Amino acid sequence: MANEGYWARYESVIDQQIRMAEERGDFADLPGRGKPLPGLDGPDDENWWIRRWVEREGLPSDALLPTPLQLRKEAERLPETVRDLPTEKAVRAAASELNRRIAEWVRAPSGPAVPIRLVDVEAIVHGWRETRPAPQAPPAAPAPERRRWWRRR
Repeated sequence: MANEGYWARYESVIDQQIRMAEERGDFADLPGRGKPLPGLDGPDDENWWIRRWVEREGLPSDALLPTPLQLRKEAERLPETVRDLPTEKAVRAAASELNRRIAEWVRAPSGPAVPIRLVDVEAIVHGWRETRPAPQAPPAAPAPERRRWWRRR
């Protein structure tokens, strides 16, 4: 038990630097000093640090979902996503890209086994067309005045 006295007196270099910084007052004016740590009064959550990181970085929480669930959510939101695209070609490209990623996941699934279908490109294009304003014909030019040969002016 003679070793216990040694370890009780032993101070690592790091501990020594922390003690000296406290004595100098380097930690005296830190923000939050004397206040409780945020989140201690909430329920125990083993992923608290992930949630805080997502909030702090402003990331969408969907980024934490498994791939099949991300793809399903993307497929559900596709009509809203393509609504502002300027051309039918761009709408078809967006739907085809999503279908490519879905097919890639189906070929080599990872994560939970969640059924997911390819999106119907024609239905997406049809929905996109319905939200577009009807093309307006250019105003008709006034008809040229017809002169009748039997009338004199």
